[in-house]
Amino acid sequence: MATQKVERLLNLVICLLSTRQFLTADYIRRHVAGYNDDGQSDEAFNRMFERDKNQLRDLGIPLITGRDRMSGNAEGYRINRDVYELPDIELDRAEAAVVAMAAALWEAPEIAATAQNAVLKLRAAGLDVRADDELVVSASLSPKTVGSEAALAALLAAIDAATAVTFDYRPGAAASTTRRTLEPWGIVTHRGRWYVTGHDRDRQDTRTFRLSRISEVTPTGTHGEVVVPDGTDIQQIVATAVDSAAGADTGTARIWLAHDRAAGLRRIATRIESESLDGEPGDVVTIEIRSLTTLARMVLGAGADAVVLSPPELRDNVIGALDQLSGVTSR
Repeated sequence: MATQKVERLLNLVICLLSTRQFLTADYIRRHVAGYNDDGQSDEAFNRMFERDKNQLRDLGIPLITGRDRMSGNAEGYRINRDVYELPDIELDRAEAAVVAMAAALWEAPEIAATAQNAVLKLRAAGLDVRADDELVVSASLSPKTVGSEAALAALLAAIDAATAVTFDYRPGAAASTTRRTLEPWGIVTHRGRWYVTGHDRDRQDTRTFRLSRISEVTPTGTHGEVVVPDGTDIQQIVATAVDSAAGADTGTARIWLAHDRAAGLRRIATRIESESLDGEPGDVVTIEIRSLTTLARMVLGAGADAVVLSPPELRDNVIGALDQLSGVTSR
């Protein structure tokens, strides 16, 4: 059975790389699989061999010719290893971090093994391939922490074009999806997760969103309209927002309650102070947060008689749920 062309070329490259002397066409015909198929004429071999030599040169493989002294100075062939082989790879810290990040992201079954093998080979060659703390890259990153590739690509394109975007966002597993409009400033990682931060047009404030909770990203507005304020530390903004949210379930909330209303919230309050809001009498209660989601539901149950003053995460959850209810009602 005739050998496939790709296999034949690969056999030829391996043979010509493994020798320091020039190998004649006759030697190649007798010893390289694919050139010694049964019933092949001399003319057919010569045509095939000429085509294959041209193919290798077209591929950039440095095939050189010379005289083989062992065969009476007959013309022979070999591959110049010094030109063919790649030079030693040298990576600075930032480049090594990018390689580590890419390997962490490439966890799809089709390429995970290849990515990990590449990292192992680089490490075996003495290269320090690992995440750099300065780039805030976590080796625990996975596609689940990044979210939709389409959403990530759309956000990166918007940041590059300095344009605003709208997207669907789900603050938590139990929360409803809301449509948000953001002027994105940048995307960073923190504690093994990816976040986009920028100016939230809906809240008129700086906000941070987890990428894995974002979907249906659509550019809006004109290119170049988004301006990142001077001195903005995106990494610090994300770190502060994430750490604050992480501690939200163990912190306290301040909620304004209308006078003699929202009895359920009053019962779990640890402190009650009389205070008016926009001229309306009421009380500001302090409540220990055991579950941000549960407390948000209680505030929603109180309707207009309860207004969240802090923390921002609780206020955003409540506002997001109200926006969702408003959208459902209007349809």
